[in-house]
Amino acid sequence: MAELLKDLYSKEFIEKLTDKFLNVYPKFEKEKFINTIFDSSWANLELKARMRYIAITLDKFLPFSYKEQIDILKEVKKDFFGLEAMIFQDFVEIFGLDDFETSIKALEAFTIKSSSEFAIRQFILKYEDETMTQMKLWAKSQDEDIRRLSSEGCRPRLPWAIALPKFKKNPKKVFEIIELLKNDSSKYVQKSVANNLNDISKDNPSLVIEFLQKNLGISKDLDWICKHGSRTMLKNGNKEVLKLFGFDKVKNIEISNLYCEESVKIGDYLNFSFELISKEKLENVRVEYIIDYLKQNNKYSKKIFMISQINFSDKSKKFIKKHSFKDMTTRKHIKGIHSLSIVINGEKLIEKSFLVN
Repeated sequence: MAELLKDLYSKEFIEKLTDKFLNVYPKFEKEKFINTIFDSSWANLELKARMRYIAITLDKFLPFSYKEQIDILKEVKKDFFGLEAMIFQDFVEIFGLDDFETSIKALEAFTIKSSSEFAIRQFILKYEDETMTQMKLWAKSQDEDIRRLSSEGCRPRLPWAIALPKFKKNPKKVFEIIELLKNDSSKYVQKSVANNLNDISKDNPSLVIEFLQKNLGISKDLDWICKHGSRTMLKNGNKEVLKLFGFDKVKNIEISNLYCEESVKIGDYLNFSFELISKEKLENVRVEYIIDYLKQNNKYSKKIFMISQINFSDKSKKFIKKHSFKDMTTRKHIKGIHSLSIVINGEKLIEKSFLVN
């Protein structure tokens, strides 16, 4: 069984954490802290709730001013990395909103080999101008973790985080950060910039298209950012964006030998295959498929999936695929008629129904 994310905060982690606090603050009440963490509610807490509970509990066991607490946390944080280390940023988010200077410096330190992307958003909401000015400075940092924070932290729709309504409505200040980072050499930073563009495209597609028109063809890395940042618009078949990336209207391409199983059981895989046939070479072809899922209200919900973006010297290409119908937390499958469609360069060319039982 796969390990649950919330189990990052295991007994071993808390033991290690308390030992580090003892090294920095010898009067830290280790056993009492551990007993407080693992109370009757702990087992039912998910990842972010556990993160928050640890941060709140730390405040109770560090009887100092906020600045003194941060000094201790900075020393302890040096031995913790990645997602599990976000308890330190969460502490700043809870207790540091009234001390901008101390908190911003702490988030800068804590983001290294971790990320302050969640915590910084509360500071954007409360101190928008000051925080975005700081993020422009971070965008010029020598450290890629700090540069990434300047982009990731201001994404209008960052997953798992509170949204930034003003930036969803008008992302002008976000684009100022993107302009500073669009030529960054770090793939880690590039991915964040692309994800930021993709967020913006969901509310302001025309602004992202304008960015594409100005920046495509300048460099390989920037082309990658543009394409990855346009993935939602490409999936949605935005004709202007498809054309910008050379996925013009389908010409001389046919789908042959479509095979799709007539039925699939919930929990199994739907097997299907098809062949692309062209009178010319298969160049710059975007191949996707759509599943129209039946919902409980007898309406349908469309979901599109990428298969390939291909450049082949051949005039035909066969695809053999399978699609999972295992229930997930985000989707419960309904018995009844569903459909599979094959999409080429944003155009649906063929569709076939099948039964889920």
